[in-house]
This record gives sequence, structure tokens and C-alpha cells, in this order.
Amino acid sequence: MLLRAYGIARSLVMYYGVPGKHRRATRLYSEFIKPGNVAFDIGAHVGGRVRVWRGLGARVVAAEPQPDCLRVLRLLYGRDGAVTIVPDAVGARRGRAELALSTATPTVSSMSRGWIESVTTDRSFARVRWDRSVEVAVTTLDDLIAAHGVPAFCKIDVEGFEADVLAGLSRAVPALSFEYIPSAHEAGLEALRLVERLGATAGGYEYNYSPIETMRFGAPRWLDAPTLERQLERIRPRGRSGDVYARLRRA
Repeated sequence: MLLRAYGIARSLVMYYGVPGKHRRATRLYSEFIKPGNVAFDIGAHVGGRVRVWRGLGARVVAAEPQPDCLRVLRLLYGRDGAVTIVPDAVGARRGRAELALSTATPTVSSMSRGWIESVTTDRSFARVRWDRSVEVAVTTLDDLIAAHGVPAFCKIDVEGFEADVLAGLSRAVPALSFEYIPSAHEAGLEALRLVERLGATAGGYEYNYSPIETMRFGAPRWLDAPTLERQLERIRPRGRSGDVYARLRRA
């Protein structure tokens, strides 16, 4: 119980206790989210993005299957009528699956055993332990869209399960992001290919990259997919994780 409390406290400090981070996040997401828009937070954790997006006037759908994180989300946002908390994982199809939990570092709990095996070679994960698991319900992005509408922005941060989440989406959305970790490079490229496929019938996506939690874009201009891949290859040896952002090309 003490370790679980430590893990959640660590997450709360990380997402709510860093000076300036909220302002940077508000500035970044204001490019994608306007008042009245729907935004999906897939892997909402303790709701750091929910807080920012509500400040921008969005209606937020927050999907999070971790029981401890769910308790925090319900405590912080359960009375907010513009926030829908979905206590499910998101994947390629509806069903049930096993979620591997890291009690001390709940930010890296994952449904991807392959991803866990990949990142154990990364020095930044040297002390991480996935010490328990829980069975969770799984929904899809298509199901969430059917229930809540097309999101103006969809954040996917699910520790190696990003491609599975995207496989449950059959249409392009205006903008999205997914996590990229260099030690799981192939998983990141698989997610990118799925995004490219989704965008092919909607004018195509363009991309940028934000190094981990900086809330700033790393490239001065938006990139096509091959250029982004080359940038990720350059990032890969330095081990700097972050988020890939995609937006539909503007006419």
C-alpha cells in the first residue's frame, strides 16, 4: 500500500507540480483544441492533460484502466460534466486483456509484453519493475467516436500499445499524438505507418516531434513522414523519448 501511494504521489508531482509546464502545455494544445471541441486522452493517467484541455474549453473523454489512477481521476474530475472518465483500456478490438502494472512507476504500466521486453534494455528503465497485473476491459477508438463524436485531438500514451490503439480506428481525426521511445523504435514506426494509412484518404498528415514533457516542438516546421523517420533515427542513439504529433494537412 505504501509503494502504491508513493507511485501515485510521484505521478501527481510529475504532472501537476512542475512550474511552467501547465502554461507550455496550454500554449501547445491551443493549436489543436478550441472551446467546445471534443478531445480524447487515451492513457489519461492522473489527468494532467485533462486539466489543460478543460482550461481550453474542451469536452474531454479520458480513458484510463489503472485502478489507482482511476481513483485520482474520479476524485479530481468526477463532478465535471464536461469530462467523461472511461475505465477501460483502448485497443484494436473490444474484449478483455491483461495490464502489467508498475506499482512504483505507474506511468509505465503497459499492455504490451513486447514493449516491456524492449525497454528493459534501456538504462532509464533499469529500476522499473512490473510487479503485478490486472485484467481490464478493452474498447476501441471507433467505439469512443460512436459514443462521443470525432475528437479534434486524440492523445495516445499507452506504453508500447499505441499501434494497437490506432488499429481500432478506421477514420482520420484532425490531429493526434502518440508516444515514441527510442528503445522501442519499431513500435513507434508501426504507429507512424498506421497514422499514414489513416490519413491517406483525408489529404494526408504532417508531423512534428516534442521531446519528453517539454511541451515544445522540436522541428521549426511540420514534416512529412519520411523526414520524421529520419529525425527519429537521429534521436534514437541519444535515447530521448517524446511524442509524435500529427495533423491533417491544411489546404
